[in-house]
Amino acid sequence: MNISEISNNLGLGKTPLAQDTNAVSGDSFANILKNAIGEVNQSQVKAYDAMEGIATGKVPNLQEAVQRIEEAELSLKLALEVKNKAINAYKEIMKMQV
Repeated sequence: MNISEISNNLGLGKTPLAQDTNAVSGDSFANILKNAIGEVNQSQVKAYDAMEGIATGKVPNLQEAVQRIEEAELSLKLALEVKNKAINAYKEIMKMQV
């Protein structure tokens, strides 16, 4: 096997990863954030529907309903932690002297 074949397969000698990823996906940070928040919102809506189904007794599978509720709770906790980390990073950047 030739070394150049390995380096071509690994993508060595190409543009840096950040530029490559942006060129391929075309999504901005704002779009990615918007999509992630939308997914969290959808999981919350499904969880509320599952809770309503449990309360009214219309849930055919209780385990799936509880799983949806737990997934929604975890996704919301993750979103809050990401928000907190982003705010802390912003505060740290604002403390820097220019």
